[in-house]
Amino acid sequence: MRIRSFIIAYALVLAILLFADRRPGSTQPARYSHVVDLTDGQTIMPAQAKAQPTESRTRIIAPAALIPGTWTAGQIPAERLIAPLVVMDLNPVPEGSPQISLDDIAAWESHHGVIPQGAVVAIRRSGAHDDLTTNDRLTPSFPIARDAAEFLIDARYTIGFAVETPVDFASDRTLAWQLALHGSYVVEGAARFTALPATGSLVIVAPAKRTIKKPGEAAPVRILAMVR
Repeated sequence: MRIRSFIIAYALVLAILLFADRRPGSTQPARYSHVVDLTDGQTIMPAQAKAQPTESRTRIIAPAALIPGTWTAGQIPAERLIAPLVVMDLNPVPEGSPQISLDDIAAWESHHGVIPQGAVVAIRRSGAHDDLTTNDRLTPSFPIARDAAEFLIDARYTIGFAVETPVDFASDRTLAWQLALHGSYVVEGAARFTALPATGSLVIVAPAKRTIKKPGEAAPVRILAMVR
């Protein structure tokens, strides 16, 4: 019931924003034309009780999942859950796991302009990496290099990242600590980034307003994008 109430609250915010843009007499055209649900429709079965209802694989890794004592999903301030959305393409590489680099960010900004302050950055995979979401034996690393992620957090005040694959920070605890200490979160298992433009959208992240039983556990989340 709590997550339903939380989502309803965000839906009301969304409706107010749309109404404000389309009110009679406004001198500006409608800012947002439609909404894209980025929550993946695929579900995962709880490991300990197969008879229980399944949950979406779209989940939020809150700071508390990386450093105990920081914000849990339900404690993230509301103003950090509604933000400009930036989409970057993850280009395939012949070998190894591709990651967004500082050069990629510089190239993106030279084409689209400076990344807005306080944005959520989404990483869109190419078709060459579709198998990463379907092969459970593969555990992709965070698709942004550490120095690039730190640049986004420090210089662009990026508050969150959204990716289409599962994320494992076990191999880079330094990056995990940097994310948590800055209050940044990661949404994993998101979908439909191909329906989004590179800039101009607004993202609404709605995690469950509840306490996670395990401190390092990711929480179910609903993620919506308002597109121009």
